[in-house]
Amino acid sequence: MTDFARLLAPDQGEAATQIHLVSSAGFEAFLGKLPEVARAAVAAAGFRGRADSAVFLPGGGTEWSLAVGLGDSEEAGRWTLASAAAQLPEGRYRLSGPVPALALHGWLMAQHRFGKYRVEEHPRGPRQLLLSDVAAMRRALAEAVAAAEVRDLVDTPAEDMGPGEIEAAIRALGDSAGAKVSAVVGEALIEQNFPAIHAVGRASPRRPRIVTMEWGEPSHPLVALVGKGVCFDTGGLNLKPGNSMGLMKKDMGGAAHAIALARLIVARGLKVRLKLVVATVDNAVAGDAIRPGDVISTRKGLSVEIGNTDAEGRLILSDALALAVEAKPALILDFATLTGAARVALGPDLPALMANDRVLADQLLAAGEENDDPLWELPLWKPYNRLFRSDIADLNNNSDSGFAGAIVGGLFLDRFVPKDIPWAHMDLYAWNPTPRPGRPKGGAAMTIFACLAMLEGRFA
Repeated sequence: MTDFARLLAPDQGEAATQIHLVSSAGFEAFLGKLPEVARAAVAAAGFRGRADSAVFLPGGGTEWSLAVGLGDSEEAGRWTLASAAAQLPEGRYRLSGPVPALALHGWLMAQHRFGKYRVEEHPRGPRQLLLSDVAAMRRALAEAVAAAEVRDLVDTPAEDMGPGEIEAAIRALGDSAGAKVSAVVGEALIEQNFPAIHAVGRASPRRPRIVTMEWGEPSHPLVALVGKGVCFDTGGLNLKPGNSMGLMKKDMGGAAHAIALARLIVARGLKVRLKLVVATVDNAVAGDAIRPGDVISTRKGLSVEIGNTDAEGRLILSDALALAVEAKPALILDFATLTGAARVALGPDLPALMANDRVLADQLLAAGEENDDPLWELPLWKPYNRLFRSDIADLNNNSDSGFAGAIVGGLFLDRFVPKDIPWAHMDLYAWNPTPRPGRPKGGAAMTIFACLAMLEGRFA
């Protein structure tokens, strides 16, 4: 894990190179204050304050500074300082104006590296930003650790990230937080009534399991976080084509997000009682794999006809949600890389939000906008329940049409959460397909900062 603590420090007035934040609208005014040699550097670089752009500005003698573009905004966003941190040499830096707390995330994440399998031959030393706001520094460091955890878990190949490793990550968090962790594994899933998780994971030699972590004071309101942890998804007997299987190590991204949000809740010391529930399996191909046309049971007692073995995430989540519901929480949030349809509709950057509670949905959308961690709401359109009816079971896990795939996935899960418990479902990609400053190609944290801000507001 990257040592983020080296990258921020309290400002004691020591020597440091300045960083200027420049908006497109304020570019001409900024340019007019520069000496001629710096204006020439700006012209040569074509810098005009665009977002994700930066230019080195020569000063007197050996002195220099850096200008970073804000784009059309007058305020720094989550990734504003990422391009600067990516370009700068080792050293100390100070912003010429107020330090936007949100922008610290980009500064830190631009210096994160996933080094489990490859070591940089000539790594740069830390670029350290000096701050006067120590509270903002602590918050930024906790958020960076959580985001890096998502990246590292998702980026780890499935060979080294199976259900056992997911359980180990939760146990490590539990040990650090003084929380209670338990797991139901393999055939015990049948004995303890988690039939859907067992059915999906039984074909793999890596035993399926459900892992729970409980933390917090009993008197505090209960918040349940539920994560989909499919460590590798072949599609089962409805086998995925090769070009669709290549990224399926990331199908445990929902679990990674639930774990990371749990870490943030603990780090903040929120006055909630936390119940983390992660269902984790391999969706493998073997003689005992579930088949299209099979009917399986669920913890809630609803029977499900298997229309497609590649719609497995909603099956394991049904048991996990049923367990969470039994604790009668004040709120349930679930995270899943559930449908390709959500990506077709919204692309890789914008997670789909579905919720059974208007207030909760509005709070999440507002928190996403305020924290530069966006979501986009899709409706739980009840008439679409007809799309996954079964002739022989209570419901089908797959629609027989190509319509409304993301909504159908959300509606399936909705059948396992009672209307009187506020619940939100995040269908996210957990992956950045195109490298950008601070966001390399690979695992990506989404929605956890919006969810954290919502929880802080709701349970303050």
